[in-house]
Amino acid sequence: MKRFFLILILLSVFSCIEETKLSFIETNDIFEDNAVIEINIPKAEGDSDLANTINTKIENHIANMLNFSEDDTDSITLNDAINKFDAEYKLFKNDFEESALVWEAVFDGEVTYQSSEIISIAINSYLNTGGAHGNMNITFLNFNPKTGAVLTFSDLFTNKEDLTKAVKPFFEKETKASNISYLFGEEFHLPENIGFNDEGVVFFYNIYEIASYADGITEFTVPFEDIASFLKLN
Repeated sequence: MKRFFLILILLSVFSCIEETKLSFIETNDIFEDNAVIEINIPKAEGDSDLANTINTKIENHIANMLNFSEDDTDSITLNDAINKFDAEYKLFKNDFEESALVWEAVFDGEVTYQSSEIISIAINSYLNTGGAHGNMNITFLNFNPKTGAVLTFSDLFTNKEDLTKAVKPFFEKETKASNISYLFGEEFHLPENIGFNDEGVVFFYNIYEIASYADGITEFTVPFEDIASFLKLN
């Protein structure tokens, strides 16, 4: 009888764990009043504090990209940023009526990895407000799946110096066949953006980070087992 009740308790516990796993849906919005703004991003389902925290952070990141902010702040909402971007474009058109350019902002996001310890979301941002070409940027947001807080480098890894040494051979393998002059004469360093997928840890260098615009992005994945000793995740 005791064993029967123990099984029931375990089933109940596992059921609760399964129920609390956050689910995401893809949302698609397009605004074409003046400038064109397209937003295709994952949204955490439900109205829990966790879901709202993650959704707010994703929207906040997009708002800051629209607002050309150097660092993400909470001082502008997504709706305010959309209206401001649109208003700036109208001012541009008033000053340059002959221009056929339509300002464009496109955001595409996806959940690249989800476990009991981390939710990794990649957001691809493309903005074109004139100039020789548009600007593309990819950002990984790594969330604590229990609190919704954005995880920092120190939350995820130990010993940055030794991790850099361990990752360097993977970078060299990825780039050895290329004629591109990487790193602008500097020593190898980890990228600003580090994310996760099912294969391992994604190291992502945006345009201009270690090479010219024409040379594009640099991305490679290091299998979990190869840097497990530096990971704070199980």
